[in-house]
Amino acid sequence: MGKGRKNKPKKNFAEKRREKQKKKDEWDNTPHHNYADIIRENKEFEDYYKTQKIVPEEQWDSFMNTMKKNLPVAFRLTGSKVEAKKLLETIKGDFFKEILNAHMEDNSETSEEGKDILHCLPFYPDGLAWQLQLTRKDIRRSEAYFRLHNFLIVETGSGNISRQEVVSMVPPLVLDVKPSHKVLDMCAAPGSKTVQLIEMLHAEEGSTLPEGFVIANDLDNNRCYMLVHQAKRLNSPIILITNHDASVLPNFTVTKPDGTKDELKFDRVLADVPCSGDGTMRKNPDIWCKWSPANGNNLHGIQYRIARRGLELLAVGGRMVYSTCSLNPIENEAVLHRLLLETQDSVQLVDCKDLVPGLVCDPGVSHWLPASKNLQYYESWEDVPEQWQTQVRPKMFPPKPEDAAKFHFERCMRILPHHQDTGGFFVAVLEKVKPLPWERESGKNNETTQSSNSGEGNNEVSLEEEAAKDTEGKDRNKVREFRRKRRRIIGYREDPFVFFKDDKEDVWLFIKKFYDISDGLDPRCLLVRCFNRNKKNIYYTSPEIRNIVLSNEDKIKLINTGVKTFVRSVNKKYPEGPYRLAWEGLQSIIRYIGDGRKVRISKDDLIMVLQNNDPQASPEIVKLKSETQERLKNFAIGSCILVYEEEEGESENRLKLQLVGWRGTMSLRAYVPVHDAVHYLRLLGADCSKFETNKFQKNRKGATVKELDNDEVANDNETGGNSKEDDKTQISNESKE
Repeated sequence: MGKGRKNKPKKNFAEKRREKQKKKDEWDNTPHHNYADIIRENKEFEDYYKTQKIVPEEQWDSFMNTMKKNLPVAFRLTGSKVEAKKLLETIKGDFFKEILNAHMEDNSETSEEGKDILHCLPFYPDGLAWQLQLTRKDIRRSEAYFRLHNFLIVETGSGNISRQEVVSMVPPLVLDVKPSHKVLDMCAAPGSKTVQLIEMLHAEEGSTLPEGFVIANDLDNNRCYMLVHQAKRLNSPIILITNHDASVLPNFTVTKPDGTKDELKFDRVLADVPCSGDGTMRKNPDIWCKWSPANGNNLHGIQYRIARRGLELLAVGGRMVYSTCSLNPIENEAVLHRLLLETQDSVQLVDCKDLVPGLVCDPGVSHWLPASKNLQYYESWEDVPEQWQTQVRPKMFPPKPEDAAKFHFERCMRILPHHQDTGGFFVAVLEKVKPLPWERESGKNNETTQSSNSGEGNNEVSLEEEAAKDTEGKDRNKVREFRRKRRRIIGYREDPFVFFKDDKEDVWLFIKKFYDISDGLDPRCLLVRCFNRNKKNIYYTSPEIRNIVLSNEDKIKLINTGVKTFVRSVNKKYPEGPYRLAWEGLQSIIRYIGDGRKVRISKDDLIMVLQNNDPQASPEIVKLKSETQERLKNFAIGSCILVYEEEEGESENRLKLQLVGWRGTMSLRAYVPVHDAVHYLRLLGADCSKFETNKFQKNRKGATVKELDNDEVANDNETGGNSKEDDKTQISNESKE
């Protein structure tokens, strides 16, 4: 039997590909729900939430009418970018009005509506968040908005805006992150909130990196690569992405200067837990078809365990935000009630509405009725029939009316769709004022992670427990099933993180000399993703992230960290510069680079270089202004930095740009991605029309709609969805040498 398995021929790549294509064809030929055909009604949904009284009776019709409408698009500007104010001028100016109102010129009936098509979100700081009274379908499928579509794609790709649901912006804001904070995002994918946290750490624009950092974790290996894709747009060296079950996250350790180990405690924790998602019905209408009260009941246990583990990892004096995109009290207030009972006086709810002024929301509820799958409601655990006792658990019930006030559920925020034309969301802020009871008893914080698995009402069984039971029963089929599940969760094996040991590395000696890098840059913060000598890509991390990686790589799966900073050049004609600067890491290290590799460039020259960004069309140096030619006269061939700064008085927000360039034998080019080139051209007031694509014109010339929509970036999909296998492979390959 064993020999038969051993000699069984393995499928080659072509056979696997054919099988994959066959499954894809079967999926394509299977009838699926079309969102437009879904009937947005569910009597059980209405009955359940009327009973829970989460909506005032006089607002019920408004609530339901809004729930049945498609969700408007929202986006926010990257607040940590120096160009944010300049881009804000563009959004407020004539350019944006033109691309929004172009379709209304010949339609007097809709011209009045166009005035309010774009509005600023009052609760978001510095006017950096905006909502469009248009849906994703309006923008993608209407030729009138093709320039708006192009704008969103380009600015999203360059990391200057994030398309994100309005309600999704709230949890990071009330977490109140400062640049010095150590932040843990427990269930981070797909990553829009993580990106927001990184921006908040970089809020103080200065010459040094922030001391704080973000550890962004997710259980799903595929979704971790979506997280990598999102975080990479900000090119930050202060994020580490991990792949682990949030409910049993191990204790992170750090190494102190004297070489001893210490336990890492977080100043801020975001527990945006998995949920039934009925607050996203406007964006995901298929939830109308499959909604059931059992969905929330089944998730209560894992939500509680994740939140409890988050409190264990939180430092005393720190804050944790617990949030869901669910309306269900069983997933929201019931979880908090259970936590507050167990943590006693060591944790309290905090009212943080002052951090989001202008946000309309309701307080949390202090009474709710758990229900079984057949929509029977129960006032107490004693009323639950035996057949439903595995679904409705004793700790799901609300506090007694006389005790409700001491929990302060009114400090929670319930954001309902009809409040300001958004999705539904629940947000609560918890402050840890003293060590948890079981931490005090053990004499040390977070003795083990097993406490997160204890407690009544946990219907889920961990993989480890399942494996133990299966082994004891010698049920080989179940053992194999366990191993299959474990492979699915663990995912692909990652390449190692190999840091430079000291400043004696041959590669570093060349780089330091060529770019005249000061001693302020610690080469030990540089890393590669391989053990061999072929260091193709060199990444840079902050000292704090380096410490965490080296101290914890044996206990948790690390997916990605570091920002690409140096890349081995493939051009053998220029041995003077075998390592070019990478665009992604420039802003992290530019303060260490000497002036010898920097070239001041005029506005007109920079526009010319950006408009001819193709390597085959780079402008010849003789076509540049005489002063630029003079600066390049004795400039060594190779990678360089193009520096442009607006003159005083030229603009209220002076624009200063520092771009990676390449000084060739006869030409000068900007080494930046196309999206970034278009972004800078727009800020410089240059013509960007040659980069705009009208996919509808292409369609009329014979291209398929499927081909044309491949450039759509799904950054506004907070629920994640399935990541494409080729996207994952591409991202994974970027980290491989």
